[in-house]
Amino acid sequence: MGRRNRGRNPEPAETAAGPAEGRYEISSGVAELVRDADGTDAWLLKINGVQSSHVVIGEPERLDFEYMRWMAALIESHWPATGSLRALHLGGGACSMARYLASRYPDARQVVVEIDAKLAELVRQWFDIPKAPLVRIRVGEAREVTESLSENSRDLIIRDVFAGSLTPDSLVTLEFTQAARRVLAPGGIYLVNCGDTPQLLGARAEAATISSVFEHTLIIADPPMLKGRRYGNVIIAGSDVPFGDDPQLVRALLGGAVPAQLWGRGEVAKFSRGVAVLQDHATN
Repeated sequence: MGRRNRGRNPEPAETAAGPAEGRYEISSGVAELVRDADGTDAWLLKINGVQSSHVVIGEPERLDFEYMRWMAALIESHWPATGSLRALHLGGGACSMARYLASRYPDARQVVVEIDAKLAELVRQWFDIPKAPLVRIRVGEAREVTESLSENSRDLIIRDVFAGSLTPDSLVTLEFTQAARRVLAPGGIYLVNCGDTPQLLGARAEAATISSVFEHTLIIADPPMLKGRRYGNVIIAGSDVPFGDDPQLVRALLGGAVPAQLWGRGEVAKFSRGVAVLQDHATN
């Protein structure tokens, strides 16, 4: 993980700087910015060689990563697009989801937590991210920031934090999940992106952990991933109210470029049966 620059808020002065292909030194290593070959103003951000974010300038509602489209479909099935939304994004990257939600929910108030101060400054310069108070970037470590927030202060928490190809241990445990639930308002959703191998050991453990905190849980992923045929993304979500039962959500997930399945509480229970809940003392 990158250096911890706690408390800084990199809301920039006005700047004409825009994205330019190249490699950039950041607090946690190297960021690489690559322009898409399709001729649009689209950019791929890599962090230490790993794909992190994709942005199309001027088109905030274009999400290139399939797992982000799954997240967006779930969010929009739970909250009307005209409503307000208080969102906390753990893991910043290029703020792709924050840009999307700002476009879909113009009254939303969002905080993006990014541990890498230099990366936060660069993405503010490169991309068309709405300014505070619509989207505020807070430099800090995700768990420390979450634990510092007031009870019932967010409607949505999205955890999309990676150090390399893995989520840091401190962000997958029972204790952290309990902290996230404390911050969520009644009816809120805790939404995580779990990157995993075909063995699905991480996804099963995370499903068991999230299910132990939230009464209602679901999983979204494509069938080859759920059958253990490849490395990829598994979306796991928890809430204190039933959610994800909108037929339009199922159709949206099946109709994407990479069709996805939605598993409800019963299927999640089978998926995680017999798997130990992750705890702080076991990960230290």
